[in-house]
Amino acid sequence: MSRAPTLVPALPVRRSDAQRPLRKITTLLVDDHMLIRQGVRVLLEGEDDIVVVGEAQDGRQAVEMVAKLHPDVVVMDIAMPLLNGLEATRQILDVAPSTRVLILSAHSDEEYVERVTGLGAAGYVLKQSSLEDLATAIRTASAGKTYVSPSITRRPRRNVRAALGATGEPRSELPMPLTTREAEVLQLVAEGKANKQTAAELRISIKTVEKHRQSLMKKLDIHDVAGLTRYAIAVGSIEGRDRSSMS
Repeated sequence: MSRAPTLVPALPVRRSDAQRPLRKITTLLVDDHMLIRQGVRVLLEGEDDIVVVGEAQDGRQAVEMVAKLHPDVVVMDIAMPLLNGLEATRQILDVAPSTRVLILSAHSDEEYVERVTGLGAAGYVLKQSSLEDLATAIRTASAGKTYVSPSITRRPRRNVRAALGATGEPRSELPMPLTTREAEVLQLVAEGKANKQTAAELRISIKTVEKHRQSLMKKLDIHDVAGLTRYAIAVGSIEGRDRSSMS
């Protein structure tokens, strides 16, 4: 008489680490030049662990998209209309503290590295960098660390080292005398916008614009539009002739 086969309960199948789905680093691209955004997107599409979830053409749109999408990393240009990358970075970190911001710029002046890392940005990548460098920067930022293009960090200067702590983390925010709204008004005034245009862009009253203009002039001790424009160029709010390489 044959014996009935012994039934062995099936064990759950466990995936090896290699078989587990790769976590994607969600990334938002911000640049006022469509060609640059599209070029970076195409380059990043070849990376298995990075996915571009959106594009923004100015800082204000970037802040709105971050609030909706909450990407892991934002790749941000500095000089953009309506709201520059520095002020957009500050606003993004206010609305989404867990999002990491990488500045992508053609300008290699270490003053900008100091400013953006002081604001809390996760790093500074030169547009002359390779795709490998950009992908590494995105992964480094996503891991909670700070990345600065090697061609900048190799320079034996104090500012870059001073902007980063011993562990590569950004130091506390550098002093900024202007409020967020004052910085927005400064940029629009420096771009040649009249009070009425500035009010329409910011969706505030003309009287409020005038109040902010008076406040920032008092803080900066600058009392004419030409002086405000020179200051805006100096701090990177807008591009000037001497900043033509920065984009």
